[in-house]
Amino acid sequence: MDYVFEAPPVDRELLEFAIRLAGRAGQKSAQGFFSDDWHSRLKTDGTEVTEIDVAVEELIRDELSQHAPDDGIFGEEGGATIGISGRRWIIDPINGTRYFMHRVPLFSNDIAYEDEYGPAIGVINMPMSQQMIVAGRGLGCWVLPGPGPNLRSGRRARVTKRTGLGGARTLMHNPAGWSEELLSALHRRVLLVPSTGMIVALVTGRADAGVIAGPPMGYEDVAPMPVIVTEAGGRVTDLSGASVLEGDMSVLVTNGRLHEEFLQLVKGLPRSRDFQGLTHGD
Repeated sequence: MDYVFEAPPVDRELLEFAIRLAGRAGQKSAQGFFSDDWHSRLKTDGTEVTEIDVAVEELIRDELSQHAPDDGIFGEEGGATIGISGRRWIIDPINGTRYFMHRVPLFSNDIAYEDEYGPAIGVINMPMSQQMIVAGRGLGCWVLPGPGPNLRSGRRARVTKRTGLGGARTLMHNPAGWSEELLSALHRRVLLVPSTGMIVALVTGRADAGVIAGPPMGYEDVAPMPVIVTEAGGRVTDLSGASVLEGDMSVLVTNGRLHEEFLQLVKGLPRSRDFQGLTHGD
């Protein structure tokens, strides 16, 4: 499922609703961040989940059941709820649970929306820094301040204009899980920098590109990316050039101008090292 440029713009009021919803999710997760009144456990896939992850997703689901009762929902913690409208919301209540658990303020609340044309809304809310990245198909990509953000208070987000791959500032997510071949190929050509918020850095011009490899991401991790990156002028695929929503759950995001050269650089390289039990920690 790719971003469809010819599709009509998403409804602006729906985008504003998603912004308010992400803001409320941020408030609840921020309260939990400063509280000790919660527990965590391991899920069957070996990743960690806290009671706050579950509570934030339940908050979002409750709001959606009232505002869009016919829409489907897919959440990282609650799985799929089938709708009848053909439209769907995707929820990652706390993206970066490991950060959250260790009191590192780098987690986010991620929401995406897909309609009959494909990706339509993407929201990445960073409650601890009170900043939100939002995009709606045909409405642009925006950086909003918090608390209580709305589109009127935002500024347009745009990617860089860099055209040369050599030395391009490239964020890397989970490099401990990368293959040696992938790491070496990129290290020789670009400036590799650890990521503490890849998509945000890309669309605000603080990075030229980003790579996620190793253990595959979840659908909820990548769902906001197509709208956000595209509306900011960039491009996102997996490392083979396939749709990021239908590929192997690796990620390549760039300012668009560098994308084909990146794809050629990593073509045919293994993505992951063989490391038992390695996860993204989300």
